Amino acid sequence: MAKQFKKSANKVQRVVKKASPAKKVSKKTGRSGGRAVLATPKGEFVAAIGRRKTATARVRLYLTAGDYIVNDRPMAEHFNTLRDAEKLFTQPFKITDTLGRYSVSAKVEGSGSASQLDAVTMGIARALVKVDSDYKKVLRDAGFITRDPRMKESRKPGRGGKARAKRQSPKR
Repeated sequence: MAKQFKKSANKVQRVVKKASPAKKVSKKTGRSGGRAVLATPKGEFVAAIGRRKTATARVRLYLTAGDYIVNDRPMAEHFNTLRDAEKLFTQPFKITDTLGRYSVSAKVEGSGSASQLDAVTMGIARALVKVDSDYKKVLRDAGFITRDPRMKESRKPGRGGKARAKRQSPKR
């Protein structure tokens, strides 16, 4: 009886493996699979780099109005795990009264999503300063030009795996 059950279970597994899941149709594109089609900004741009912890953002600030793209995805999709990401992302534009005048394309790598967002906003601020040097004082006062130097402390040998962990001393 057990042998018969094993044989029938193998047949069921083979059938299940052959069946493929149905492709979902995206509401944005109307196509199955794939992401939404983005209009990549074109034309003149100003490049800048922003950093935070181990995150590095290479930002291109295009001098035409358009979308905010991070790692070939819309900004809201890339930073969807963060609360108020769009508000923080557009803060340099709001401070300088340039919201809606520029489009942004950024490539970010390293660290976590919160640090990546900080790196991108720093890159945007540096690019805005390159566009118009009058923005520098306003952005510096808001804290977007100054790099945050806080990093994860490196671990030391013989410390039990953590940076500040101490070995337990014997009591007796």
